[in-house]
Amino acid sequence: MGSVSALVFVRPAEADGNPANLNPAAIAYTLPSQLKWVTQPNGAINAVLRGDPSKPGPYIVLTKWTAHHMSRPHFHPNDRFVVVLSGTWWVGTGTKYDPDSTVPLPTGTFATHYGKQIHYDGAKDEDVVLEIVGEGPATQVAAEEK
Repeated sequence: MGSVSALVFVRPAEADGNPANLNPAAIAYTLPSQLKWVTQPNGAINAVLRGDPSKPGPYIVLTKWTAHHMSRPHFHPNDRFVVVLSGTWWVGTGTKYDPDSTVPLPTGTFATHYGKQIHYDGAKDEDVVLEIVGEGPATQVAAEEK
């Protein structure tokens, strides 16, 4: 029994928490302090985790909407897959911008932005952080009713 306890409770990689214990060919990671957040023209703040959203190919970004910021109606050419990591994400559809008609999607929600479908989104009373996975180039086309 003693040797089983030792195997359960002694894990060399966790003993000192040293990143040198990880093989970089097996695990690559980015710590929160290493994220490079960039403010976008629409008010969102993005940090690219993988890929390059401006080029063809897969990408993963974190998007932060600060409280009281929302996009205007727009669409993207490709599907985008979204997980709400923290906060409540407010989403609406259609060409008429109406933040009062948006629907709250709480932390943990998974959603799909379908390509070429008009929507708008953002945060109301609290910040929200999203993980967005898509296929680049990730462009945005304005579609607001004038």
